[in-house]
Amino acid sequence: MRVSVLLTPAPVAATCAIVVDVLRATTTLTVALANGARDILPTATTGEALALRASRGSTLACGEREGLIVAGFDLGNSPFEYTRERVAGKTLAFASTNGSQAMLAARAARRRVLAAFVNAAAVVDAVAGESEVAIVCAGKVGGFSVEDACCAGLLVARLEGRGGIAEGAAARFARAIAPADAHEVRALVEGSAHARYLASMGEAFARDVAFCAGLDSLDRAFAI
Repeated sequence: MRVSVLLTPAPVAATCAIVVDVLRATTTLTVALANGARDILPTATTGEALALRASRGSTLACGEREGLIVAGFDLGNSPFEYTRERVAGKTLAFASTNGSQAMLAARAARRRVLAAFVNAAAVVDAVAGESEVAIVCAGKVGGFSVEDACCAGLLVARLEGRGGIAEGAAARFARAIAPADAHEVRALVEGSAHARYLASMGEAFARDVAFCAGLDSLDRAFAI
């Protein structure tokens, strides 16, 4: 298996793409799918999400701008909002600041798998049979984010343990900064700039950060 990393969103040609947005999109959507959401439709704009809700049955408009739920949306970007009661059987039209853009960048891939620290082990199991994997980091408004890069590095390290080969400078860099254990994961996520921004917005956001900083707390991996 060849494993590459994109530290910011860009189109990928790999047959399998792993999309990472630790804070919070891929963490949240993994929870949503585990709770029975039927499908995820990433959108580039909030207007597209609202239009999809209007044109399709059993569809919710979901996501955020600057961390906050969008006016008129059904759900924001907190994993605690996506309960089974709210999302089971629903299609989620999802427009977030960063995660949606990364999912859309990877749309040419045969398979897009959502990854975060919370389900890293399950993701590695899910893609173990692939010949080529590109890990796409959502980053922050087109720029670098340490939590996504470190999550990518953890995935690279674990895929190397399955016989994978890191290709390119970005993959080697991510591997070099990969956290060693759950304690390091929590420290780097909670200490990241975006985590501090979210936590400054209130207790509910701080709870989101704490959840996103867990390692292997979910045993499911999903493709969209």
